[in-house]
Amino acid sequence: MKKLIPVFVAIVLIIIIGIATAGTIVFDKYSYSEEEANLKEYFGVKGDRLAIFLQDERVEEQALLKDGVCYFDLKTVHKYFNDAFYVDNTEGLLLYALPTEVVRVRLGDTTVERGGSQEQLSYVPAYAEGEKVYLAADFVKEYTNFSYEVFELRVQVYTRWGEKRVATVKKDTEVRVKGGIKSPILREIAADEQVEVLEKMETWSKVKTEDTFIGYVENKCLSEESVVTETPVTDYVEPEYTTRQLENKVCLGWHSIGGVGGNDTLESMVANTKGMNVIAPTWFSLNDNQGGFESFGTPDYVERAHNMGLEVWGVLDDFNYHNVNKANIDVFAVLSSTTNRTRLIEGIVAEALRLGLDGINLDFERVNADSGEHYAQFVRELSIQCRLNELTFSIDNYVPFNFNAYLRRDVQGKVADYVIIMGYDEHWHGSGDPGSVASINYVSNGIDKTLEQVPKEKVVNALPFYSILWKIDGAEVTDEYLTMINTQDFLDRIGRQGEWDEETQQQYIEWTSGSATYKLWVENEKSIQVKLNVMKAKDIAGVAVWRLGYGTPMVWEMINAYANS
Repeated sequence: MKKLIPVFVAIVLIIIIGIATAGTIVFDKYSYSEEEANLKEYFGVKGDRLAIFLQDERVEEQALLKDGVCYFDLKTVHKYFNDAFYVDNTEGLLLYALPTEVVRVRLGDTTVERGGSQEQLSYVPAYAEGEKVYLAADFVKEYTNFSYEVFELRVQVYTRWGEKRVATVKKDTEVRVKGGIKSPILREIAADEQVEVLEKMETWSKVKTEDTFIGYVENKCLSEESVVTETPVTDYVEPEYTTRQLENKVCLGWHSIGGVGGNDTLESMVANTKGMNVIAPTWFSLNDNQGGFESFGTPDYVERAHNMGLEVWGVLDDFNYHNVNKANIDVFAVLSSTTNRTRLIEGIVAEALRLGLDGINLDFERVNADSGEHYAQFVRELSIQCRLNELTFSIDNYVPFNFNAYLRRDVQGKVADYVIIMGYDEHWHGSGDPGSVASINYVSNGIDKTLEQVPKEKVVNALPFYSILWKIDGAEVTDEYLTMINTQDFLDRIGRQGEWDEETQQQYIEWTSGSATYKLWVENEKSIQVKLNVMKAKDIAGVAVWRLGYGTPMVWEMINAYANS
């Protein structure tokens, strides 16, 4: 018996150890972890950086806390808040265009220039650090509809407000990184605190606390779920952009003028028109890289046009002087410099006032993607001076495509009085690609795309009074213009009329002569009427034509009927 006692003791000890081990395993499995999350790692920040929570999501960009002030870099401001802030790195300026003035800040300075007066702020509104420019959240907020609140390691931003689901915490508990009792703790949360319920699962809910911790709480700890309406920002007022518009539909004709002597053709160009209420002479063209321009304008022309009942909108372009004189006019150099933009704007407005113009028609066709943000700022700044001086401001545009989105029709639609679609050159002179100048789908889609960004009461569609005759001889493709007024004589001479093409809604003619094949999509009264019908159905602001001297009396009758419908 004595020999069995050690065996018995050993067995008892094994059982006790087993029970203890099992208890430990059970305890470890079902006990709540007290491990606290590393918040810097959780928010993904180092040093003076702040995680940005936009609505209920953390975005990849980060803010900066400098001297107790929250800053966002310019790209973040453009992406999420307001893309109208403009930086001229060369001149060290931050600019913000309002309807009647430009707010100016010198980077790194506390002085803000508004409406000719200066204000000293208690913080630096904008500064450069390497290639990045940072804007103070408070300064951005003066011109933007959003709210923000800074917490340790993070900033919460709201740009929209609606309804959200909330719940009350029933008892003291923890918000954890993930759903599970072993997940690290983000923070303790007390009974009666309210949380936003972002997602509800079987036993856990994804929640956001009032101080922007997004984590997980057990459902058994939540009660009194309800839907509440968020309170939007009330201290921001959207600036009002006034517009100058004609009482009737716009009916504009471009008057192509290559010199002062061209002004003598006014009467002959207008003689065969009907219903036109605006004439736009091509008077002004960039002639240097500092914002200078040539002018063919005369007050006498304006007076004569006014006596005919016409408004005069002088055209400012970026290509005529360049093309005629083979000059190296760098549009980027003009637009990207605040000094050069200001010189150009002050000069063109002064010239418009000297001549007695009613408006300025901007026709910049050499702007590329690199100049896009500078062009948008130029449009904003020119619109201010037009507004202050009671000049109608219209802008000519290519038909919209993704590749020319940098022209910012959304900005134009906000600040300009009219946005004109150049609804032609679907296939253009010198392209080597035979096709229609303006098929109906091209025109209709161009209007639709523009209407996505511009109010219909500002949209004007321009029609071509010309066609292109294509000649294909082997691999060589050449072309020549045919004006509408001369097209029928040409067809009579060659003895061909062609057939109506349902796809383009134009008369299509094809023939061969020797080794060459000729193709012609005719722009005539019938094709123009189809376009006018589409424009009328879309209820846009009017019509423009390129150019005076090309149209037939019949097509002007149709233009008149449309403009006065």
